[in-house]
Amino acid sequence: MSILITPETKVLVQGITGDFGGRHAKLSLDYGSGIVAGVTPGKGGQIFEYSTYRVPIFNTVAEAKAATGATVSAIFVPPPFAADAILECVDADLDLAVAITEGIPVRDMVRVKRAMLGRRTRLLGPNCPGIVTPGPGAGSKGGCRIGIAPGYIHRRGHVGVVSRSGTLTYEAVFQLTEKNIGQTTCVGIGGDPVNGTSHLDVIKLFNADPETHGIILIGEIGGNAEVEAARWIKAHCTKPVAGFIAGATAPAGRRMGHAGAIVGGAEDTAAAKIAVFRECGIEVAVTPSDMADALLRAAKAKGVTLS
Repeated sequence: MSILITPETKVLVQGITGDFGGRHAKLSLDYGSGIVAGVTPGKGGQIFEYSTYRVPIFNTVAEAKAATGATVSAIFVPPPFAADAILECVDADLDLAVAITEGIPVRDMVRVKRAMLGRRTRLLGPNCPGIVTPGPGAGSKGGCRIGIAPGYIHRRGHVGVVSRSGTLTYEAVFQLTEKNIGQTTCVGIGGDPVNGTSHLDVIKLFNADPETHGIILIGEIGGNAEVEAARWIKAHCTKPVAGFIAGATAPAGRRMGHAGAIVGGAEDTAAAKIAVFRECGIEVAVTPSDMADALLRAAKAKGVTLS
């Protein structure tokens, strides 16, 4: 099984006619993702052509959903317009909006979060690499890739990965695949201070998924989301979990590459988060190169087979 998306998920791409959105739409089509529509205001009626694919373009998300049955959107819309693109997904009652866009103003995201209260649409991101559910084919083709993650490093299997960092997501996945350990779903939640889906949200989904046998949780300095997830894991999670916190050597008060990676409280530092991880029974990866091995140690301690 997988979480949030499956190989059968019907996907629309907002910003498919842009260079970045179009490039990654092609990569997703190559991976086997079910991209059924594109959305660019003013370009409705055009066709996005690639290889043997002909993807219709619509002016609005609502039109695309009505015509194709799409339930998930990948958002490659420039920052000034990205908040409205997310709200289009909410108004159209999609299941999931995956906002890849970096640099959305915090004030815009606060407005989006308020507007989403009580609505069914889940937001992943913004400023995230997206989500991948690997397929059964060579290079995991036949799966669903939404966003910018390199599809070829994934392999279908039994480990869930959730991360604030895109590159560390790829690193963890690559390490697992190199050890012949596959993944159920790999989720990048994004590094902005105001985002949609949290570590805890994803951990709960992985814990409930019978096909996910182990979890890698990747965080960084700033905020207390990792601590919140760790304490829930201690109380409720039945599966082995390995964790890594980036930013251990960052100077106090320094804003890092992610907008949310700034220390402002007692639980915001890498040392504090690592201490909580250990207190909560999460196997800590000391370096980024140790993430897969850390999960193997956690699985061995619980007598769990990952492959």
